Amino acid sequence: MLIEFSISNYRSFREKQTFSMVAAPRLKKGDNVFKPAVKGEKLPDLLKVTAIYGPNASGKSNLIKAFGVVSEIARRQPSAQSTPLPIFPFRFDQQLADQPSRIELHFVYAEQRYEFGLALTQDRIVEERLLVFPKGKETLLYERRHLPSGDEYTFGLQLEGGKDLHELWKKSTGPQVLFLVQAVANSSEELKQLREPLTWLQSGFMIVSGNMDGWADSSQELARDIPVFAKEISSFLQDVDVPVTNIRFDQADSVSSGLLQAINSKPKNKTILTHRTALGEAEFDFQEESEGTKNLIGFWLPWSIHEQSSLAKKNRTLIVDELDSSLHPEIVASLVAKHIKSDSSSQLIFTTHDTHLMDAKLLRRDQFWLTERDANGATQLRSIHDFEGRESEDLEKRYYEGRYRGLPFVRKS
Repeated sequence: MLIEFSISNYRSFREKQTFSMVAAPRLKKGDNVFKPAVKGEKLPDLLKVTAIYGPNASGKSNLIKAFGVVSEIARRQPSAQSTPLPIFPFRFDQQLADQPSRIELHFVYAEQRYEFGLALTQDRIVEERLLVFPKGKETLLYERRHLPSGDEYTFGLQLEGGKDLHELWKKSTGPQVLFLVQAVANSSEELKQLREPLTWLQSGFMIVSGNMDGWADSSQELARDIPVFAKEISSFLQDVDVPVTNIRFDQADSVSSGLLQAINSKPKNKTILTHRTALGEAEFDFQEESEGTKNLIGFWLPWSIHEQSSLAKKNRTLIVDELDSSLHPEIVASLVAKHIKSDSSSQLIFTTHDTHLMDAKLLRRDQFWLTERDANGATQLRSIHDFEGRESEDLEKRYYEGRYRGLPFVRKS
């Protein structure tokens, strides 16, 4: 589960900005928080949900991209081929053009707290550090720094594997690969000290951005191959007031321009959805459905993985960019409420322009975050709880009044 995430010199982020899932004390709505399970350490409560608001081009999507960098780098396997790392420094300050982007995460996995720090350019990893906190005591596992003379490593006394294996890991690690990845790739299954934090860095985030077409295709494929998923999609749609009672798959008519194409082509399927109204039932091809229904069918897959599968019990965080562009505000509110009521320790983070949730009384002040650009074009990231105000105040009204800033400046002609 995520505790904090910090980023600097990346896209629109100049100075270090920190996004936190730590719950503020003494606020109501206790169902919106949970107690992280950590061995030998008592941590503050963490938030189940956070919503990020801000004008267009204020940095919301760049924050989501930064989360994605972590997953991408952690999944990058050792290779002799050089491929630029997905890093783009802050462009308005030329002094930062050749400086590394920096990312820092605090997280919990397998009842253990970790801190992972990373500095990198498109060409190489410049710094890498992993700390663990057994019973709350800060303990260095390893640190890597790139110097003119080469990479310099510091290994903690508690790092398992032994000196010879540490030297092997060090010599095998290329400039564009995490030492953490290389060490796990060259160690046995019994060595879990590095394997467990790497597992979370690789799969702790599930990011949904852009349109839902790809997700919708995957949902249909799953439902076609495993019929129980078709029933689950129907149930999901009905829960959000889309009256689809059945989903089936018919073989589509194929038109072939030649015998060879007919032999090599695979049979295609049409997705048929049955809608029920007070007047009876009617069937619709998937292509006839509204964009909203198509988006919901796509969103079912990441939502189902996040909320229902065993992965949810492993502290996965679902991160959705512009959730309101794919789903109706009432549906968003319904899904957020359902997530809050669940007993899962998984987390939901999303960006949005729709302020309906501010007035829905679902979330607390500390669950709303704002992005805005300063005079230098740099993103500033704040929680509404950082501003003075009462817990019971009208957040939506004050937001539009500009009390929390985070509103676009629209020039009047």
